[in-house]
Amino acid sequence: MKHLFIINPVAGKGRALQYIPEIKKIFSKKTDDIYFIETTEGPGHATELVRRYVEKDTYRVYSVGGDGTLNEVLNGIAGSESSLAVVPAGSGNDFVRSLEEYDLNATKLYLLESLINGKEKIIDIGKINDRYFINISSVGFDAEVVYHANKLKKIPFINGLLAYTLGVFLTLINYGNNIVNITIDGNSIETDILLVAVANGKYYGGGMQPVPTANIQDGLFDICLIRSVRRLKIVRFLSKFIKGQHATVEEVSFHTGKEVKLVPHHEIALNIDGEISLIDHEVVFKIVPNAVKIVVPATSKSSTSSPASEKDSNIISDENKY
Repeated sequence: MKHLFIINPVAGKGRALQYIPEIKKIFSKKTDDIYFIETTEGPGHATELVRRYVEKDTYRVYSVGGDGTLNEVLNGIAGSESSLAVVPAGSGNDFVRSLEEYDLNATKLYLLESLINGKEKIIDIGKINDRYFINISSVGFDAEVVYHANKLKKIPFINGLLAYTLGVFLTLINYGNNIVNITIDGNSIETDILLVAVANGKYYGGGMQPVPTANIQDGLFDICLIRSVRRLKIVRFLSKFIKGQHATVEEVSFHTGKEVKLVPHHEIALNIDGEISLIDHEVVFKIVPNAVKIVVPATSKSSTSSPASEKDSNIISDENKY
């Protein structure tokens, strides 16, 4: 088998680089396999690197970084016969939380060995216009939060959940109207939203669950639509949203569908797997069923025999951006 490791050197404020000696250690004894290590140099480089390899041959491709790195690797691998393995070395590492086989407390060496010897399963992905996403895309309040959180995570000692929590308060200060027209499989509504989350996976934002029932293998998006609420209610609402217990809130509704069209009335923040942009035009989300072979660890959480030491327990670390 051929293995390709894509490493984001700034993920985890450099901690992703700590996987390199572990990779070399494993393959010094695994002489029948071929491996390559590539280090990214900036935004978009992971996609470029992966395409260069998978256009010529079939690989097991490892994304060593955060959710942003994973999205780039996905966009390089989509449409090929190669498989995708996730080595979570960023801040939130939200997508792997949807994969029950992962033990985020495992040591680097143990996790790598489990993935190198791992099994593959087919999962769905999403596509928004011409870009793929593997986890969750959203517009509105939460995308604004991620925008602020990404900046905050560059500050020493501010990681994952703390960055998102501070981002919430910054977003509240500038909270305003977001009127959109949203069409789910042909059924349209126009409303003032707090946010709309189009989910393939279950978790984002450092562990929040917009749609706890989301399933990466059911061929459908799970959509959470939250209509606009007063600032004070947002504050009370957040604790339920973080825990995935917001279904009873009056302004919340859940939907499923294969295609979602969204037209904002004015510029609005768009989140795609943790990457933020501003849009003022129609975007179309489409589910792509059975699209990618994802690699899961060969052993389950319950059988993990190599727990993380205090020194090595940084698989969830501080940064996943360039």
